Amino acid sequence: MEIRASTVLPARREPIELHTGDGLTLVGELALPADRPPVATLVCLHPLPTHGGMMDSHLYRKAANRLPALAGLAVLRFNTRGTSSARGTSEGDFGGGDDERFDVAAALEYADFHDLPRAWLLGWSFGTELVLKWGRDPLVTGAVLLSPPLHRAGDADLDAWAAFGRPLVALVPEFDDYLRPQEARARFARVPQAEVMGVEGAKHLWVGEPYVRIVLNEIVRLVNPEAYPLPTGVLDS
Repeated sequence: MEIRASTVLPARREPIELHTGDGLTLVGELALPADRPPVATLVCLHPLPTHGGMMDSHLYRKAANRLPALAGLAVLRFNTRGTSSARGTSEGDFGGGDDERFDVAAALEYADFHDLPRAWLLGWSFGTELVLKWGRDPLVTGAVLLSPPLHRAGDADLDAWAAFGRPLVALVPEFDDYLRPQEARARFARVPQAEVMGVEGAKHLWVGEPYVRIVLNEIVRLVNPEAYPLPTGVLDS
C-alpha cells in the first residue's frame, strides 16, 4: 500500500493534558509505537495560532500518523494557549510568543515525567521562534526548525543556542514567504552546530506529498537514522 496524505498507520494514540507553570491546562495528543517503546520523542510546536496554526497542522498530523510505525518515534502534539483544534481548546490567550514559554516547559515536563526518551523539539514557523527562545532546556537533545522566520527570535537567541551546543537543523523552503535559504545560511552562521538545508521548490506551508516526505525523512535522519530513509509504502494488513 502506498503511503498517501490520508494514510494513518498503527500506533497507540491517547489524548493528554499539559499543565503550565502559570496555571493553564493545554490539550494535546501523544502517539506511540503500537508494539515497542519509542526510541526518541518529537515535541511539536505548531505555526502561528492567529493564522490557523494548531496541533493538527498538516505536517504534524502526518508525523503522528506515520512516524510511530515507520520510525519508532513518540510524537507529542499540543495546542498552545488559546489555540483550538478538533482535540479541543487550550486554556488562556495567545501570548505573542512570550507567555508560551510556559507551554514549552509544560510539554518537556510531560515528556520527562512519562519517561519519553530523547526529546527533540520540532518547530514550524511560529513554533521555531518558541524553540529558539524557550527551548534551551537540559531535557532537549536537539531541534529541527521548519520554515523559520527569525522574526520574534533574533541574533541574541541564536547566540544563546550556539552556547547551548545542542544540534539545530533548519529546513528552509526555496520560496519561503519570510526567510529563504541564502539569508537563512547567513543568519544561522552564528550557530556553529547549525545545519541549514534549502528545499528546492518548497513553500512556507510545505503543501504537497513530495515536500511532506522530504520533511519527515530529514526528521528521521536526525532523530533515528537507523529508520532512514522512510519507505513510501507498507504491506497491506
